[in-house]
Amino acid sequence: MGAQIAAHFANAGVPSLLLDVTPEAAAQGLQRARALKPDPFFTPDTWKLIATAGFDEGLGRVNEADWILEAVVERLDIKRALLEKVDAARRPGSIVSSNTSGIPIAALAEGRSDDFRRHWLGTHFFNPPRYLRLLEIIPTADTQQPVIDIVTQFADHRLGKGVVLAKDSPNFIGNHIALYGVTLLLAKVAAGEYTIEEIDAITGPAIGRPASATFRTLDLAGVDILTHVIENLQERLDDPYAKKVFVLPEFVKRMVERGLTGEKAGQGFYKRVKNAAGESEILTLDTNTLEYRPRQSPTLGSIEAGKSIAEVGERIRTLFNARDKAGQLLRETLAPALVYTARVTPAIAHSPDDVDRVMRWGFGWELGPFEIADAIGIQQVLDAARTSAPELTASGVPDLWQHALSQSRNGLRDGEVAPAAPDLQILRSAKERSAVVRKNAGASLVDLGDGVLAVEFHSKMNAIGGDTIQMLQEGVREASKNFAALVVGNDGVHFSAGANLMLVLLEAQEENWDEIDLMVRAFQQTTMALRYADVPVIVSPAGLAIGGGCEIALHADRVQAAAEAYIGLVEVGVGLIPAGGGTKEMVVRAAEARTGNDLLPTVQRAFENIGFAKTSTSAADAQRLGYLQPTDAYTMNRERLLSDAKARALQRAREGYQPPAPRKAIPVGGDTVSAPLKLGVHLAHRAGRISDHDALIGRKLATIMAGGSLPNATTVTEQHLLDLEREAFLSLVAERKTQERIAHTLKTGKPLRN
Repeated sequence: MGAQIAAHFANAGVPSLLLDVTPEAAAQGLQRARALKPDPFFTPDTWKLIATAGFDEGLGRVNEADWILEAVVERLDIKRALLEKVDAARRPGSIVSSNTSGIPIAALAEGRSDDFRRHWLGTHFFNPPRYLRLLEIIPTADTQQPVIDIVTQFADHRLGKGVVLAKDSPNFIGNHIALYGVTLLLAKVAAGEYTIEEIDAITGPAIGRPASATFRTLDLAGVDILTHVIENLQERLDDPYAKKVFVLPEFVKRMVERGLTGEKAGQGFYKRVKNAAGESEILTLDTNTLEYRPRQSPTLGSIEAGKSIAEVGERIRTLFNARDKAGQLLRETLAPALVYTARVTPAIAHSPDDVDRVMRWGFGWELGPFEIADAIGIQQVLDAARTSAPELTASGVPDLWQHALSQSRNGLRDGEVAPAAPDLQILRSAKERSAVVRKNAGASLVDLGDGVLAVEFHSKMNAIGGDTIQMLQEGVREASKNFAALVVGNDGVHFSAGANLMLVLLEAQEENWDEIDLMVRAFQQTTMALRYADVPVIVSPAGLAIGGGCEIALHADRVQAAAEAYIGLVEVGVGLIPAGGGTKEMVVRAAEARTGNDLLPTVQRAFENIGFAKTSTSAADAQRLGYLQPTDAYTMNRERLLSDAKARALQRAREGYQPPAPRKAIPVGGDTVSAPLKLGVHLAHRAGRISDHDALIGRKLATIMAGGSLPNATTVTEQHLLDLEREAFLSLVAERKTQERIAHTLKTGKPLRN
């Protein structure tokens, strides 16, 4: 865990020293982190910001550090012994923290110097720290307020964390709340009432939680870690009711004894094996025999019916009230978990909103416990809990429950959590003050204040169709007349999954070629309008920004991306080439990046990006691939993205922004570039690495990136390249194999190589 935390500091550009018992152990820890999947590093070279050393030599260097973060094994005695040495070596005024999931923070600092205790706190990074936003900070009575403020601000702005202050209670907020529900679910499996597959089907995306649901999540976290945390809660909690609930079934203890500890052991509640045909297959643990059996697909009518309900609160409420096994499980486990959360919140957290933030940021829930209770209805939750857990509700419900749930909080509608700071979620705040200038089904124009207009996408997966294009064009016109700058972004998980492929496929199947031609022309005109707008255009991608979403970003004056932005031109995967200006823009960037007059090396890199549908693994990686420019920037905290984009837009406006001059003389290589590119395609085809259709696409892409069928190197205009894009797109979309690829991707979400 220490190496992964160091990795994320490196992602933020912060150098660190990673210590372990020996120099070799420290180096091996870093090497293991580099091999992890998903990758804890933004780029292949980010790890170079981390130095390693053993404790013997390294402790002498801790006096150079501003923040010393201990992350050794979860044992009080071992942590105390190390912290004693840190206290002797550190510089007065340096911050010290222990990364722990539940050891008492105050107890760890017993016997330490006054200065140490004033600069001491707990930090609970959730694993993996790059991908899970939550950071629980646990101050003690001795911790100085400036220390809390410094760590909070640094973690928020530099590390991109959602910070929640927790009380120094057993296992803090997240693990305490989450594992209450887990113990109830484990008891259902132990009693034979539900299978592992049934519980995962009910407790995953159906109720707004990750696809890993319950048991895959436990495998990822480690079944041995589960037992450790439960034992800690059992030992430290005073509540007799809680002590009775926080007990693991016997089969879990036997799993740990046999080494069935989850992902790290290759087997836990699930196990991946090769079947007789050599194909990968996932088996499920039989909790009676601790042997593995074939997975069973549960049949739960309410879960299938619920897939048509888009709004998560409504879906949870519907499933909770269902009269089948799914509804029964939620009434018997979710309802008591919600009531227990309300009961313990005053002892573990500073507000109900903080509890909701912890569960959303740390566990990937779409709604936190109090939001879920709002969505279901408080009385329904109480009625179900009284039936399934009468001992829990015997003494009534705390005033907190009525105050936090029965009334709207701070003027917010039921079920909403206020932003953690005023400069977070500015788009939502703008819409709440009725700042929507114009909207249609695909997008809205929103006044962000201070002279900045935003275009917000809100179609499914923010796919780009006619409505989106119309609103982008209107956004450019409106901003040019009445605003100082334009921002394109949204608060969704993904910026845009690209063009509306279903619409393209339907038109192609009807052979409406003129209609497709108009669609492509309209998109090209839109991206060019963004590039040459009279005001600066800042595009703010987060999550997926692929295909057409990437092309919009490529035409911005500046990009302010989320650190976790996965940007790429992926059209080849559906048998097409980027035709919204994306191929043109990569040709231009290749020409600008060339050394001397030799275009081939930089064009070939751009050709491979498009031809292999390369997608960045982060915003920093997007800069490495050339999708982002050196002048572009990224924001570590996703919820600050649009605030940063707005600030960037105003800065560009204050600098006296002038639209760029049209590109009328773009260097292209003609046959000197297309010939070697096509030779590479031919050799790959002959070697069997690509199909006939892949080769056709590759040849057309090579022609565009060479500037067309030109005998020599020359210069061309942007419009010339746009015309080449459009012609290639139209010829490819008419191909049967391209239409098969589009249909397969729409049906399965996966590419087809035909």
